[in-house]
Amino acid sequence: MTDIAMNDAAGPGGLTVGAAASHAGVTVRTLHHWDAIGLVRPSGRTDGGYRLYSAADVARIHRVLIYRELGLPLDGIGELLDAPTADLTAPLRQQRTQLLDRISRLQAMVDAVDRLIEAANVGILLSAEEQVAIFGQRWKPSWAAGARDRWGGTAQWAQYAERAAGMAPEDWQRIADDIATLENDLAAAERTGVEPGSAEANALAERHRASIAVYFDCTLSMHVCLGRKYAADPGFAAYYDAIEPGLAGWLRDIIDANARDQGIDPDSATWT
Repeated sequence: MTDIAMNDAAGPGGLTVGAAASHAGVTVRTLHHWDAIGLVRPSGRTDGGYRLYSAADVARIHRVLIYRELGLPLDGIGELLDAPTADLTAPLRQQRTQLLDRISRLQAMVDAVDRLIEAANVGILLSAEEQVAIFGQRWKPSWAAGARDRWGGTAQWAQYAERAAGMAPEDWQRIADDIATLENDLAAAERTGVEPGSAEANALAERHRASIAVYFDCTLSMHVCLGRKYAADPGFAAYYDAIEPGLAGWLRDIIDANARDQGIDPDSATWT
């Protein structure tokens, strides 16, 4: 609204506080506060002592709103509005720097959310070639999609996706190396006749549970359920038995024995 139009709307005395607030899109209480702190003081008063805002006053209100939108504190806005023209650029440049920093932080947050969404959708943020290079030739990239299809709606998948979103290729390589070492130790123990329930077997079962806990929190009961799947599911059984014949069943047995030693009945264990 131009000064002339404002004057026409306000009349010779200006706008009342209610009209000024409505025009600027703020509350009357806000204008009272700004008057109290000296940020925007009305130029006139009625005979009864009520505030009257001139066109220049309303223009100042709008300038306050612009600077407040930029994130400037009210005391800083007052200094900026009352500063000589030559001093205007310094606080604005400072605010611009702060805004750019804020944009950078927000963009980093957006990138993190995008990674989380992608991890939840695809299961692992590695190309098929990277997966094979890290996990070995026996690894099938389709396994990640299969896991998502099977467990995508579970709390464990959500936890896995959150952790996977923060993993770089070197993190996956470290995990793959740890798993390879564990599988070799499991195969050697099964091959040499380590008995389920022994201290050595229980330690291996706990190492295996810890390898699952990299992806999501794995209770003893959940570990028992996974052990059953390793032995009963043809795909899992084939994977472990390719490492050492009979390894899938032996792994199930040491998981059951370890859980039993810690007070969990494998026969009644559930996914909890």
